Amino acid sequence: MFGAGGGTSSYREAEEADLVILWGSSAREAHPIFFHHVLKGVHRGAKLYAVDPRRTSSAQWADVWLGLEVGSDIALANAIGREIIHAGLVNQEFVRRATANFDAYAAAVEPCTLEWAEAQTSVPAEAIRELAHDYGRADRAQLCWTLGITEHHNATDNVLALINLALLTGHVGRWGSGLVPLRGQNNVQGGGDMGALPNKLPGFQDVVTNLEARDRFEKAWGVGIPPRAGWHLSLMFEAMERGELTTAYILGENPIRSEADSDRTSRLLEGLEHLVVQDIFLTDTARIAEVVLPASASWCEAEGTVTSSERRVQRVRRALQPPGQARDDIEIICELARRLGSDWGHPSSEQVWDELRSLSPMHKGMSYPRLEALGGIQWPCRDEQDPGSPFLHGRLWEEDPERRGPAAPFFAVAAEGPLDLLDSEFPIRLTTGRRLDSFNTGVQSSQYATPIRRRESLNLSPEDMSDLELTDGDRVIVSSRRGSVEAPVLTDSSLHRGLAFMTLHFPDEVRTNRLTLDAWDPKSGTAEFKATAIRVTKLRAAVREAAVQGAPDPVA
Repeated sequence: MFGAGGGTSSYREAEEADLVILWGSSAREAHPIFFHHVLKGVHRGAKLYAVDPRRTSSAQWADVWLGLEVGSDIALANAIGREIIHAGLVNQEFVRRATANFDAYAAAVEPCTLEWAEAQTSVPAEAIRELAHDYGRADRAQLCWTLGITEHHNATDNVLALINLALLTGHVGRWGSGLVPLRGQNNVQGGGDMGALPNKLPGFQDVVTNLEARDRFEKAWGVGIPPRAGWHLSLMFEAMERGELTTAYILGENPIRSEADSDRTSRLLEGLEHLVVQDIFLTDTARIAEVVLPASASWCEAEGTVTSSERRVQRVRRALQPPGQARDDIEIICELARRLGSDWGHPSSEQVWDELRSLSPMHKGMSYPRLEALGGIQWPCRDEQDPGSPFLHGRLWEEDPERRGPAAPFFAVAAEGPLDLLDSEFPIRLTTGRRLDSFNTGVQSSQYATPIRRRESLNLSPEDMSDLELTDGDRVIVSSRRGSVEAPVLTDSSLHRGLAFMTLHFPDEVRTNRLTLDAWDPKSGTAEFKATAIRVTKLRAAVREAAVQGAPDPVA
């Protein structure tokens, strides 16, 4: 929306804000470093709101928890926007000077009354009103979100609905007020910055519309760059299904375990003519590859940089040599290029970075010596005198229209629920997430023990446990419209009736992504991991005994 794919604020701003909203984010579990900054703000008097279907460990620290229904985020955001407008809390001067399309937005949210939103979201109208008034009146407010907002079929619209609230109140473009999308994994921000997006060159330069940037890259690389966007991951799988994509090169990713509808993912990857996997572990995806290239662990066996969710680029230094036949990623890629007919030489990580700085204006001032001396720099950093940018979009507050630049537009987005509908056959809503002790598909984190880890389970509300006549430890068949898994159950008081929770940390025990829906957001390509319709069936003792004795798998 603002032209750069990164959060507007520094982590420290959460410490100095008057109000922090965690929306679809259990930061204490999934982003514990950032949550420490939030707690510092709370201890200094900041009011904390948690907007989440579950009363997570983050929500337990909140002054107010808004336990909305899964997939009702836009309805809630639109109602908050309407209440801000009706309460006279709009930052009129900021809206007039720095934004566009306000009237269309105001008309779109007008039907979204507090009473309507309560019916749509199950959040009490008074709680919605309280959040709207606190956010509208706060001097400094941080609005933070993560995968609970983005892992939906309408992910982009979810994000736009939140950005609208910041524009209404002027909570963007100044210290202490901003929009904070917390990245799902380490260096996801860095991957996007480096052009690992189908429509962007490094530095978020559009490959289709930015003719000057494309010309600059073509001259540096000595090749033509097609003026069209490529495929994101969801489109790649559709292309595999059509037979258009027959070869894949996968680096540091385990899609057989991490992608929605994992049975389909496995079938498509196994059907490729040629699959190459570059990784530090022999993952499930690597096991089906024709070629496996053993890579280095980038956090300790390689030189380079990493970029955090606050846009801070930091140096990574090699502490160990890669073991055995493992090789640095840069070395592997350059050797592949040589064998394919392009000799790129043997560049160091610093030489690669310096080429990047010459082509990406937002990284130009970030030399290795400066990154070392300053302990990291936040982009954009335009030259060697630029200290970096603790927050973004301060231009929106400029008096001079030329310095202020293009207006930030409101986007009227309509509320739309999950695609995987609940019915009598699949009456329970499963949402997925992460726990503090584990990481993603568990390939890395399962290699060590920790006293806070517990194995995978289907978490159900006390009411659903009672309705289904289950006790903790009972084993059940969990079924969706795509497949079934067997799992033990656990009572979870953070859940309300009709809501279940699982992680994907232990796919060797429970293949959670056999259940999830691979419908995806047409703008971002993100699948709807957060809203699966399921049914739960108690596994009878006789069936369990037959399975143990080698009878047909009751899940199959």
